[in-house]
Amino acid sequence: METVVKKNYHRNTQKYKKTLVKILITIIVAIVGFTMIIPFLWMLSASFKISAEVMELPIRWIPKHFTPNNYKAVWNIGKSAARDYHFGLSYFNSLKIAFINLFGAVLTSTMAGYAFAKINFKGRNILFLGYLATMMIPQQVTLIPKFVMFSKLNLIGTHLTLILPGIITVTGTFLMRQYFMQIPEELKESAYIDGANEFQIWARIMVPVAKPSMASLAMIVFLWNWNNYQEALVFLADWRLYTIPVSLTNFIEETSTQYNLIMAASASALIPVFVVFLAGQKFFVKGLMAGAVKG
Repeated sequence: METVVKKNYHRNTQKYKKTLVKILITIIVAIVGFTMIIPFLWMLSASFKISAEVMELPIRWIPKHFTPNNYKAVWNIGKSAARDYHFGLSYFNSLKIAFINLFGAVLTSTMAGYAFAKINFKGRNILFLGYLATMMIPQQVTLIPKFVMFSKLNLIGTHLTLILPGIITVTGTFLMRQYFMQIPEELKESAYIDGANEFQIWARIMVPVAKPSMASLAMIVFLWNWNNYQEALVFLADWRLYTIPVSLTNFIEETSTQYNLIMAASASALIPVFVVFLAGQKFFVKGLMAGAVKG
């Protein structure tokens, strides 16, 4: 009887210790997470302040003079806009490039990933290794060759300099190949028996199954293109073609002392990021889990 009591006591003690450890870890993660969002909260608060209140210490998290005029000035709305910063045009340019590259990259990555995973052709593995080897080349190294090539094609100063390289992504092809490798061959064989060709198998069987990974890839591609600053800076010289990253840089230079306007512009630039992440969060988690489990 005494032995049973000791075992129960030991079991309960271990259970309490595990619970306590989980609680401590949760508290630590919550504290770290809160510190991560403090800059965002300050930016959001400053975007609704007048210029004189932005740098006040201690920080006033709730604006004393709450005003939406900063956003009106940034977006050139009404009398609050002393000048036109062309922020809306840059917003449209970024959305156009991001969505075109999103659909293009997901399409090409899905087709190439399926080919590398499910179609047996001569030199497939060697070609795929060569394809992956390009990932080791820094993006900065390819800027000059791209500039020369686009100059020969008379594409410098157009959005095609950002769209054409963006519709093909090696990383996306690799991710989709790894996902298709997990799909049983029996699915493809049964489709063959029913008379389907490769394109029909890809479109009607593989694509519906791969939707979580495609959604994850779409989020990655969108965020990459939305935040792409280097290539936009090099290839675009006309302000009418500027994307959000380049436009924000110029905006900061033009309004260097008006931090309330800078914060309003920065907060506006984050809206599509939040929308895309919230819309695809469920699929993003599914895609990561699917990639971690051998099907």
